[in-house]
Amino acid sequence: MNADAQLMEHMMNPKNYGEMENSDAIGMGKNPQNGEKVAIYIKVKKGDEPIIEDISFQAIGCSTTIVAGSIITSEAKGVTFKRAGELISVTLGMLDNIPPEDAACSEMVALALQASIDTYKEREKDSDFPMISYIIKTDCTPKNEESSNETTI
Repeated sequence: MNADAQLMEHMMNPKNYGEMENSDAIGMGKNPQNGEKVAIYIKVKKGDEPIIEDISFQAIGCSTTIVAGSIITSEAKGVTFKRAGELISVTLGMLDNIPPEDAACSEMVALALQASIDTYKEREKDSDFPMISYIIKTDCTPKNEESSNETTI
């Protein structure tokens, strides 16, 4: 399946979408500019290093957010926290090369994954620890083209 077909598949049939009953932790990524949010739920298998045994997400956002959620949760399912951290770093590192409105969506999902892991770690120490939320840094407003002859009326 080529890249375009994969993106279409994630958009039309998002993987891991929905609330997870009995999750071990939930994390939230937020975009304060437009009110979009992503929650990521994780079920963790304990061991020498915790493994994301199951993962799901819910989003109030655009189709790019849904696609990013589907892709990132698919990649994070079944991996260690260390590997998930690498996935988050790679995702955040790639954002400079894409339009800001798309970068914001991916950043929001990556931060929600980080928040769910961080919430899990804190709940290991205090079971009543509240859900962690992280706010994106990317400005998701598309830049106006300075050479445009269009006028807003």
